[in-house]
Amino acid sequence: MRLGIRVCGILFCWILFLGCSQKESDKLRIATAANMQFAMEAITEKYTQKTGIDCELIIGSSGKLTSQIVGGAPYDIFLAANMKYPEAVYNSGLALNAPKVYASGKLVLWSMEPNIAVNITSLSSPEITNIALANPKTAPYGVAAAEVLQNYGLLEALSDKLVYGESIAQTNQFISSKAVQIGFTSLSAVLSPTIRNKGTWIAIAPELYTPIHQGVVLVKQAKDPKKAQEFYNYLFSSEAKEILKEFGYLLYE
Repeated sequence: MRLGIRVCGILFCWILFLGCSQKESDKLRIATAANMQFAMEAITEKYTQKTGIDCELIIGSSGKLTSQIVGGAPYDIFLAANMKYPEAVYNSGLALNAPKVYASGKLVLWSMEPNIAVNITSLSSPEITNIALANPKTAPYGVAAAEVLQNYGLLEALSDKLVYGESIAQTNQFISSKAVQIGFTSLSAVLSPTIRNKGTWIAIAPELYTPIHQGVVLVKQAKDPKKAQEFYNYLFSSEAKEILKEFGYLLYE
């Protein structure tokens, strides 16, 4: 009797495991640049409601996600923060399609400190000792921030104050936790539900940095290319575009 109960228990656990594994494998795995985290959470939530297809977001810097894809990571779709990285995936023969721009991002300067003037001039003041930006080596928004400082002739002068986040997500953590006094991030971050109305921010004039045209590709090692293609198509739908606009992205019809 005990043996029968034990066998039934093992079978139940095995069936449960298989069910969970099957459900996990059915998910679309979407490698997403950190600046797109909040917008993609809204887009994938809406998509799952419409289709019943679950989506898993893998958030990171565009450079790090590219390295993972080249290393064989089983992602279905890659949404980068510029065109450089999806082009690298495509040129490596790891994409099913040429990169396409799905939106363009905007850079802002943001602080959670109430007594700090949020503008470029204040960055040179002795009151500000730490300035956050994403690592330009792997994050396009970090490149944009460095270009802004360079255009103001401040990149070298402020070098001792600069604190680099691995991605925009980590940069946002630095700023929101007040580990730094001020920093550069994406407009989509300060418009997100978790950050909106927190602190003070200003938009950086777009002529001060190279346009941040963000690209997407279907990854060749996708487990279900048909499902991946369907989500890709949805990303360019009017419904998804409205969500992107709500998060401050520029769209080109």
